[in-house]
Amino acid sequence: MEKSSTDIRIDDLRGRSDRFEADVKERFDKVDKRFDKVDKRFDKVDKRFDKLESKVDATNRTIWAGIFVAAMSKILFG
Repeated sequence: MEKSSTDIRIDDLRGRSDRFEADVKERFDKVDKRFDKVDKRFDKVDKRFDKLESKVDATNRTIWAGIFVAAMSKILFG
């Protein structure tokens, strides 16, 4: 039995949709790779911010210790 023209069009549509799915998957794979690169860059930035934050914390502790020592000196030695 020969395929009708409708069957041929449906088969053609199935083939095109398969190619479309493969093309979309390939594009998303490329996008995912680019996001992986961006994630790595953000990791580096996060590490730098962690370093800066620790420096700010240390400075803050030093300032508060100085304020405490100054206040105690004022109280004890007038």
